[in-house]
Amino acid sequence: MSDRISVAKTYKLYIGGKFPRSESGRVYPVTDTKGKFLANASHASRKDVRDAVSAARKAFGGWSAATAYNRGQVLYRVAEMLEGRREQFVAEVSASEGVATKKAQSTVDASIDRWVWYAGWTDKIATVLGAANPVAGPYFSFTVPEPTGVVGVLAPQRSSLLGLVSVLAPVLATGSTAVVVSSADRPLPAITLSEVLATSDLPGGVANILTGRASELGPWLASHGDVNALDPTGAEPSARADLAREAAGTVKRVLTVPDAEPDWTADADIARLRRYLEAKTVWHPLGV
Repeated sequence: MSDRISVAKTYKLYIGGKFPRSESGRVYPVTDTKGKFLANASHASRKDVRDAVSAARKAFGGWSAATAYNRGQVLYRVAEMLEGRREQFVAEVSASEGVATKKAQSTVDASIDRWVWYAGWTDKIATVLGAANPVAGPYFSFTVPEPTGVVGVLAPQRSSLLGLVSVLAPVLATGSTAVVVSSADRPLPAITLSEVLATSDLPGGVANILTGRASELGPWLASHGDVNALDPTGAEPSARADLAREAAGTVKRVLTVPDAEPDWTADADIARLRRYLEAKTVWHPLGV
């Protein structure tokens, strides 16, 4: 009996809660760290970026208007489903990052815990980052944090899951929506995460995940007029100044990130939550 030839899987993009092919028709092979073929991934184009931004903008109104409690419950549900597919994530992180199974298990567990940590902040953000302001006059003055809008995220290139969760979860926790360009060479955990998001309670369009090159897709996100903030973590350090100049044309917020990828295993803090919030101050006259 001859050896069976396995069917190579070709993964699609995740845009607006659906899984379309790239409009360009391009795909590229994904291999492990030893060069063994794993799958094909769609190579997103400028048109795919526009479609993803459109989906994120359409979803922003409903997601930002949801109660903090509801957003937290939705994100907790994502964590539950991450836990349910733990073994698949372990296998993909091990193959993508070239680490032993035990190390991959630790990374996946940290990723799930990180998602839960950010989910727990949804109903605490306003208390910690908002304020009742003391004013010299017959007024109430309140400052409340509001989500900034659509965020373009260039995901870390090396940390295929923990780094991805660390940059995506705070965007969603604040009530913003996201268009993510995954690690180019290590996209499988991001693709599996998109499958988790599609079968969770997260509304379509709140998170959109594209596979491809940050060097190609990053400038289109930076210059897009309907993107309100950009996280350039996954871009080459030499390209970040150009991205910032592109972003300046539409006055969008660009996160300041270190040249080298940070240690994603370090304890999370609220710095990234703060970056995706705008402070709105309301004055109201006191009653007689």
